[in-house]
Amino acid sequence: MEQITLEKITYKNYVKTIWGLKVTPKQKHFVASNTGSLAEAYVALTNGGVALPFAICRNKKPIGFLMIGYGVNSEEDCEDENPEFIEMVKKSYCLWRFMIDKRYQGRGYGRKAMELALEYMRSFPCGKADSIWLSYEPENEVAKKLYASFGFVEQPQWYKEGEEMPAILKL
Repeated sequence: MEQITLEKITYKNYVKTIWGLKVTPKQKHFVASNTGSLAEAYVALTNGGVALPFAICRNKKPIGFLMIGYGVNSEEDCEDENPEFIEMVKKSYCLWRFMIDKRYQGRGYGRKAMELALEYMRSFPCGKADSIWLSYEPENEVAKKLYASFGFVEQPQWYKEGEEMPAILKL
């Protein structure tokens, strides 16, 4: 029986998670690199923010990566943002990164990993929250459909041309 789990990034699994996982060439511009994501997590953590990176594992083998944030990682990053958006972010969890390796796509693993990520955030590991938010490239129809199926609602009032579409799931 296949078991999908979220595992903390450790010395034991980070090489396979960071360098061993790839998306298709068509998907590359939809997803930040796992290496860059871990670097961003480091910066957030060393500046008082929250970043929780996880390997998505199938029977203990990394097949994907996700990262969760909580609140605002840096007031500097918020200077150009809509004040209403910033207030929402301050009281929310964020699905900051989400990817499934190209060899494992189309098998329901992403859906199961999303269920696990939402369950984890709903346990309020970093504090109470009103919502969960995420963003994605508007032309990424697969992501849009997946997130909508979990109840995420696009927020076009916060969308900026050339950037990602934000979507919110109320808790």
